[in-house]
Amino acid sequence: MTEAEKKGAAKRAILAGLGWTSLRLRLVVVFGLVALTAAVSASGIAYWLNREAVLTRTQDAALGDFRQQMQNRAASLPPRPTQNELQTTAEQMAGGDSGYSVVLLGERDEGKPIVGASDPDVFTLDDVPRSLRDAVNEKQAVTAGNEYPYHLFWLRTQRGNTPYLVGGTRITGGGPTGYLFKSLEQERADLNSLAWSLGIATALALVGSALIAQAAATTVLRPVRRLGEAAKQLGEGKLDTRLHVSGTDELAELSRTFNRAAESLEKQVADMSAREESSRRFVADMSHELRTPLTALTAVTEVLEDEQETLDPMIAPAVALVVSETRRLNDLVENLMEVTRFDAGTARLVLDNVDVADQVTACIDARAWLDAVELDAERGMMARLDPRRLDVILANLIGNALKHGGSPVRVAVRMETGGAGGDELVIEVRDHGPGIPEDVLPHVFDRFFKASASRPRSEGSGLGLSIAMENALIHGGRISAANSTDGDGGAIFVLRLPRDASGIAGDGRSGSVQEHDGDHGEAGDAR
Repeated sequence: MTEAEKKGAAKRAILAGLGWTSLRLRLVVVFGLVALTAAVSASGIAYWLNREAVLTRTQDAALGDFRQQMQNRAASLPPRPTQNELQTTAEQMAGGDSGYSVVLLGERDEGKPIVGASDPDVFTLDDVPRSLRDAVNEKQAVTAGNEYPYHLFWLRTQRGNTPYLVGGTRITGGGPTGYLFKSLEQERADLNSLAWSLGIATALALVGSALIAQAAATTVLRPVRRLGEAAKQLGEGKLDTRLHVSGTDELAELSRTFNRAAESLEKQVADMSAREESSRRFVADMSHELRTPLTALTAVTEVLEDEQETLDPMIAPAVALVVSETRRLNDLVENLMEVTRFDAGTARLVLDNVDVADQVTACIDARAWLDAVELDAERGMMARLDPRRLDVILANLIGNALKHGGSPVRVAVRMETGGAGGDELVIEVRDHGPGIPEDVLPHVFDRFFKASASRPRSEGSGLGLSIAMENALIHGGRISAANSTDGDGGAIFVLRLPRDASGIAGDGRSGSVQEHDGDHGEAGDAR
């Protein structure tokens, strides 16, 4: 550490010890303003909630006056009042400054109701909600906690665009039932005025908060934004991204930490890339070097295989083993070369218009699988794909099903209408074996993966399904593996490829690799 860096570190330590860096000061101020704004907003909300208190006061005043009028005037009516007496009493109760209309309901004889309204044009018995009338007329048991059989009930309703308070009660011991009808238009107007005032105040508070937030963003969030952009660039692979650091606050220290982490990451990635490139080059060189002696070995083994019937019976099994292992080694080398092409990004598509049913049939026929495979495919389903790579995929999937599954193996081909990506070619390969263990399913496409550790010398190399997946991906497709759930058992591999891979052929995975006709139909040891 240089002398300047030591002095800077000492200065930052002193400021941190005091507990009062410039960033902390700015954050305290910003949070203080936010808290103030929140308090003002909370006060406004609390004041807004007081509107219910305004309505409650109006309501209590009207209902209290109505109750008193019922006790003073309606209770003085005879048990069987006349129509005129009800009308006069209702007008008296609604007179003065009461501000409400009254309807009185009585009986001139048993079962013969009469009604008196203070203002029939404003309020009649039909304006009283049925629920309120039922509540008013319901007689309750008199108990120690309930002294009266009838009580005063009320509710708020609306007629047209005008809110109203409707209340009602009846005289205990016999007498008329009374209802009041009070307009709350004035209260609503007052509350609307209050709401407008609060809205204006809230808008001004929001404007002020926006200005405060803008000022805070200028001083506090700009470094955070720069750090976020640098992190995004680093995530996109620009490992040489660094931040210009100035200041002594926490964000400055975070930026220094980011720069150190980016520098360390760049070095580690460079080392890993170098090792990976060296390993890839080694595998490719080794594969190429092995092809020459393998070619000679293959020629010799073919001669030995032709002469196998004339050999000594003691030697024939050894010759058969040499022939089998030589072919297996040849397939392994070809698969390794194919894998290195994918890893190097030099694999390319050679597209052609393909009748999918014919292509599947040719793949099965070339490997003498016609008796073991059931094909469900209609002729004339055309797709623009790489025929050689499609053959590789099919050979691996069908061969894997035949080797590790149970007969019969069924191959179904169909076209599905896709979304933005267009139509899809779907090829389903299903066997009737024991299926794939659940712990193996996530790894069936991994390279060199074999489900059974007790079979390391099985014919498969563990590369077949991996190569099939790579060939599907280069088409812009995918392969999925699952177990059958319909009770018949077996595994199901589903290949999905775009019907036209023209848009994929020129992507970043294309290269100048030389295409060959090698048979990559080796089945991965998935089960």
